[in-house]
Amino acid sequence: MGRAPAAAMIPGLALLWAAALGVAAPSTPRLRLSFQELQARHGLRTFRLERTCCYEALLVDEERGRLFVGAENHVASLSLDNISKRAKKLAWPAPVEWREECNWAGKDIATECMNFVKLLHVYNHTHLLVCGTGAFHPTCAFVEVGHRLEEPMLRLDLQSLEDGKGKSPYDPKHRAASVLVGQELYSGVAADLMGRDFTIFRSLGRRPSLRTEPHDSRWLNEPKFVKVFWIPESENPDDDKIYFFFREMAVEAAPALGRLSVSRVGQICRNDVGGQRSLVSKWTTFLKARLVCSVLGVEGDTHFDQIQDVFLLPSRDPRNPLLYAVFSTSSGIFQGSAVCVYSMNDIRRAFLGPFAHKEGPMHQWVSYQGRVPYPRPGMCPSKTFGTFSSTKDFPDDVIQFARNHPLMYNSVLPMGGRPLFLQVGAGYTFTQIVADRVAAADGHYDVLFIGTDTGMVLKVISVPKGSRPSSEGLLLEELNVFEDSAAVTSMQISSKRHQLYVASRSAVAQIALHRCAAHGRACAECCLARDPYCAWDGAACTRFQPSVKRRFRRQDVRNGDPSTLCSGDMSRPTLLERKVFGVEGGSAFLECEPRSLQARVNWTFQRVGEQARTQVPAEGRAERTAQGLLLRGLRRGDSGVYLCAAVEHGFSQPLRRLALHVLNAAQAERLARIEEAAPAAPLGPKLWYRDFLQLVEPGGGGGGANSLRMCRPPPAPRPPLPEQRRKGRNRRTHAPEPRAERGPRSATHW
Repeated sequence: MGRAPAAAMIPGLALLWAAALGVAAPSTPRLRLSFQELQARHGLRTFRLERTCCYEALLVDEERGRLFVGAENHVASLSLDNISKRAKKLAWPAPVEWREECNWAGKDIATECMNFVKLLHVYNHTHLLVCGTGAFHPTCAFVEVGHRLEEPMLRLDLQSLEDGKGKSPYDPKHRAASVLVGQELYSGVAADLMGRDFTIFRSLGRRPSLRTEPHDSRWLNEPKFVKVFWIPESENPDDDKIYFFFREMAVEAAPALGRLSVSRVGQICRNDVGGQRSLVSKWTTFLKARLVCSVLGVEGDTHFDQIQDVFLLPSRDPRNPLLYAVFSTSSGIFQGSAVCVYSMNDIRRAFLGPFAHKEGPMHQWVSYQGRVPYPRPGMCPSKTFGTFSSTKDFPDDVIQFARNHPLMYNSVLPMGGRPLFLQVGAGYTFTQIVADRVAAADGHYDVLFIGTDTGMVLKVISVPKGSRPSSEGLLLEELNVFEDSAAVTSMQISSKRHQLYVASRSAVAQIALHRCAAHGRACAECCLARDPYCAWDGAACTRFQPSVKRRFRRQDVRNGDPSTLCSGDMSRPTLLERKVFGVEGGSAFLECEPRSLQARVNWTFQRVGEQARTQVPAEGRAERTAQGLLLRGLRRGDSGVYLCAAVEHGFSQPLRRLALHVLNAAQAERLARIEEAAPAAPLGPKLWYRDFLQLVEPGGGGGGANSLRMCRPPPAPRPPLPEQRRKGRNRRTHAPEPRAERGPRSATHW
């Protein structure tokens, strides 16, 4: 009875999603590559340490050509070009007494009382800042990595250990979000052993430490921090701000909605030093706004309310990067994930809007209409916007207003007003995202790599849709980068080396950003792929180089239309006709599986002795499968040439030409005898094929032994045959023996 209300909502939700999204099924990738395929053909490399787990922290250092990895009790230094070679590892376990104390506190000594490295930052030209949980004793240290590319160094300075409270979480299940700016660390973290005092904290450096107001739900209400970025506001460094992305329980939600999770973006000024009489050693410029990622529906909006990760994609203007964020839903009814894109202008506009205000416990949250003190709360003390040189100079009414009104009334909406890309009911949830801006023949495109909780990485391209800035995401590839399908916990990208680095609980993986050869061996296949990394060079699908002359390069990322670009292409492989044989009354399977999962297969039929082609209907005796066409109850009139073509973006590309010959009982019996005698024939295995072909085509051998294809069942489960037919099947053709009574052989009825 407890599940009845949820079950009753499912049909309504299905209708809502169909109306809102315009699709009833998750997006299909053009290519789906398994772990084994990636490892064997596409250069997938992996790294793991023995008896070590939880590779959560990744740091790409292009200057040193190294990938630094934080894991359980270890820090590793790997080559960016090949993570499987020249690896260096550094053991950094928690002291025995800390582990014992952790165990006495009721924690599992084997899974929790370890030093899980959560934070890696480049501190200076020679050292990294590294922080870990330290068996529930957060600890930070400086690791010397040197600056010589020829001899990578990895050495822990045990004399420089620091208290990690406010930098690294205590609990290994908690995430750490931080950014290092000018040797000052800004972090969002749980600052106590019980995981209840969550704070935004500034530490290290010469200035005094600052934090958010403790145990005030208006500031932070059970937050889960995701990412932190430093983004300049103007040419004056005094205006620089630090932006935090997190999710929390909404204090502004109506009581009838219960505990509602929302996503937030928070800001603080980098030159904030706290208040003079109030908010001493606390932030005076902290503000937060809601991030919305939702789909409009007939019955209301569907919100993807749990932010999972954010990637900052720089633009020519360092003050206005794009922010790509992945979200999941907290709904217990359906599973869904989405990618939303935000502009910094929209985020700044929300912080300049009205403040959210609530008069009392029984009142609703409204837009504050009273007088806002000067300088406006949230503004940084600088000469750009005023005469105040320090937050300690702010008047008391400014400090008090900031303390009571950290929440903005207006939300931040995504560009285009809706998600760029979403998946509903796909069997996985988005966990991580990185992006790369790629120069193509017809402009620049953003390519997204999205990690999931099943170890899969999605490659999605953002293409313009209608008038800008509206865009849509197209799913190009699904890559299974982990053999054990472990959830993706961290991702880093090297645009310089065209490499993607992915971490999970079990391993670290490295894969190239592009696999041009996998798209096909023809111009049309390369253009249909719509991969901005790849183009047709006249002979193969290869890496697109913007600096190379464009005479022979063919690429259409925006439309994926090869009809014009590939009209004069002569590289398409010759479509050889292949013979398939079946027996009257039996079944024949015509294999044809397009490379692209997004292609629609079209079958046409040309009867023997006729010129006209007809469509093979998708019903009756013909059954379409993912691997080809299954024909049941074969008749002599089914003999003819079947052409399989892949239709994609309106472009039709022939794939296979199959000549089906339907045999009668006598021919089938003769075939069986020839096959039984073939192994003992001294003239070789190919001559019995030629002997049999003369049964069907007197006077010739057709296309030779290599063109002969006996029908065989599809790889998918076969439909059951009637019991009387199953007993009389020929052991080679899997076709039943002919019946005594049969209708007209020339008639063809699908």
